[in-house]
Amino acid sequence: MDPSKSATAPPTEWAGEKSTMGHVPPPPYQDYPNPGYPQPGQGYPQPGQGYPQPGQGYPQPGQGYPPQQQGYGAPPQYGGALGQQQYPGGQQATVTVQPTVYVTRGPLDHPVNDYLCYSIFTLLCCCLPLGIAALIYSISAREANHAGDQNSAERSSRMARTLNHVGLGLGIGFFILTIVYIAVLAGSFH
Repeated sequence: MDPSKSATAPPTEWAGEKSTMGHVPPPPYQDYPNPGYPQPGQGYPQPGQGYPQPGQGYPQPGQGYPPQQQGYGAPPQYGGALGQQQYPGGQQATVTVQPTVYVTRGPLDHPVNDYLCYSIFTLLCCCLPLGIAALIYSISAREANHAGDQNSAERSSRMARTLNHVGLGLGIGFFILTIVYIAVLAGSFH
């Protein structure tokens, strides 16, 4: 690679050729882009073109506006030390700024039972759909315990317990029906 050439520069044979790539080229530069309007640096146009006569509160043609002060200027001076302001009666008042206090709830002192192990047992051994729902409510109850939300923790705990009981009941019922079915089938073959 030649060090005198840039890696990002186009090849020299492209120097005079420009591709439009389907785009329309921009219009040429104009010194006066808005004909009929005052141009920058000219001030106001001559009278008789719809503007009031000079001397009626407008600057003379060619003068423009007077220069404006830049920036905000110096801040006003106040008496007293930082945080104190002088009042008309000669009294001084101290302004105390309090820090911002954020109040957050911590974990509950007496957390609600979340039935997490019971939900996992129901999920694996008894009834998969109800076990999944019970597991979701158990995790919700655990998170509410950590966030300090007593009402949400109790509601989620109650729902997890109910789903676990129903799932366990269905699992035990299905297990008993399976044993009876196997016993009936085994008895019919003898």
